[in-house]
Amino acid sequence: MIKASFKHKTLHFKRRATTSRGSYTTRDVWYIIITSSKKDEFGIGECAPLPDLSCDDMSNYEEVLKKTCQDIEEKGNINKEMLIHYPSILFGVETAFSQFFNKNSCLFESNFTKGISGIPINGLVWMGSYEEMLSQMKEKLEKGFRCIKIKIGAIDFDEELKLISFLRKNYSPKIELRLDANGAFSFNEAIEKLKILSQFNPHSIEQPIKQGQWEEMAELCAKSPIPIALDEELIGINKEEDKIRLLKTIHPQYVVLKPTLHGAISGAVQWASLAFDYGADFWITSALESSVGLNAIAQWCGSLELKTFQGLSTGELFLDNIESPLYLKGDSLWYDVKKEVKKIIL
Repeated sequence: MIKASFKHKTLHFKRRATTSRGSYTTRDVWYIIITSSKKDEFGIGECAPLPDLSCDDMSNYEEVLKKTCQDIEEKGNINKEMLIHYPSILFGVETAFSQFFNKNSCLFESNFTKGISGIPINGLVWMGSYEEMLSQMKEKLEKGFRCIKIKIGAIDFDEELKLISFLRKNYSPKIELRLDANGAFSFNEAIEKLKILSQFNPHSIEQPIKQGQWEEMAELCAKSPIPIALDEELIGINKEEDKIRLLKTIHPQYVVLKPTLHGAISGAVQWASLAFDYGADFWITSALESSVGLNAIAQWCGSLELKTFQGLSTGELFLDNIESPLYLKGDSLWYDVKKEVKKIIL
């Protein structure tokens, strides 16, 4: 007989995580735990909506978790239809079940989980003052990151241009530059700013304007000299017909897939398939998860054997994280088979 429960934990960031939408100093997560009478059947998944961003960030979150656990115990499986509008809960349940049925911490077997290959990731430069962002950027480049992602839109635009110019003048032109505006630009200013930014040859820019402006975003995707990636735009678009309508309307060059926000693993797989159908590519990104959620996303990502840089965290965001088999070597995330966590004690 399957048993399902959950436990809440508040994690503390090592440094303030700042975007154009605000800052985080703590992160509330709920770990869903699936067990049975057999000792080797155990699964844990992370449910962690982002405040003021996730479509399932709501006051009755724990009530939905309770109903989810009851449903699991009654039926012994996942009710995806019930959880379609709760992507962070579906993500936790999917990954917990994957571990439960695999009877170990390996959710997706691949060369990554065998410790044979790593996942190349970008070095993220968080928003802050010019001096803080410059220091972060130098640190990432000195560690060997070949792809730098800079969050823009919170400080003066000229200061951001100065920062990007420093990168291009002082480091190899082969460094891949990704930008993330988190919806900071207005539509009226976006094209001009994109033209200015294009002189630095960025790979792409995520979400230049706020989500929900489909016609305006479609115009930007058609006219922008920089390829545009949709991120926040995908939040809350959970049904296949709505995903198709978005892609057909906007025609983005990329979609950024975050399982916690974009329909769990199954929803992200669907987004990836539909994106290819409509001429867009994708990469995978974590969304401030603890090591439990990050481990699951990294394993899924590793199983796809993608050759491009992914947006996964290094697992070093929190002071009070849970033990993880993930570690950073150079600019790639690796899986330490010797540190597989068979059963996590919360």
